[in-house]
Amino acid sequence: MAAPNLIQTFLRQITYGGNDGIITTFAIVAGFAGAQAEGVAEVGAVAVLIFGMANLIADGFSMGLGEFLSDRSTRALWRGRAARIDRQSARETQADLAAALMTEGLSPDAAARAAEAIATSPALARDMTLRYRDNAETPHGAPPALRGLVTFASFLAFGLIPILPFFLAPDHPSTPWVSAAATLLALALLGLLRWRATRESAARAVGETLILGALCAALAFGAGNIVAGLG
Repeated sequence: MAAPNLIQTFLRQITYGGNDGIITTFAIVAGFAGAQAEGVAEVGAVAVLIFGMANLIADGFSMGLGEFLSDRSTRALWRGRAARIDRQSARETQADLAAALMTEGLSPDAAARAAEAIATSPALARDMTLRYRDNAETPHGAPPALRGLVTFASFLAFGLIPILPFFLAPDHPSTPWVSAAATLLALALLGLLRWRATRESAARAVGETLILGALCAALAFGAGNIVAGLG
């Protein structure tokens, strides 16, 4: 049970980092294949490795840092709003919560009774006011640094797969096709992780990632083909 819980805890970071790592790294491979299709022989496997690894490290670090800063900002915003509510009187917080519950469909009497009961727990009243009045989620869970690290690690782990064949057989003519197959496998694995965590339709979880990957690969291949043709 530990593995599914871990996946659920970091599902957003795994899918966010992993999907972007696969797509952006394979875009380099697809662009290289598109350039080769136009007969640009000087674009070699070494270029794929250089640009692929540079993208993998730089973009992965950027995404991990972005996740860290985004989560830090969200938590800081929540703390500021929570502090303002904590400075209110219990009666003011109860009135705010009742008004928020009415916007969720409760009648004035039902909202007042619910707010009165919830107000017996100041922390709960504060969190629910933030949730229903300000649409702010309580920032529980893993710390921002760990979320950023998981995003970075997912980007690296999944993003390495499309260029791994170029490490093993850089000069083989079928290496780009092996990379494409490895990319599809990586996308399918990411979709299966999403399916295991959410228990949504496996076909939908896997299909969405595969369709997105195929679309991005086709765009990158076409761009490489066009740019090479202009040369």
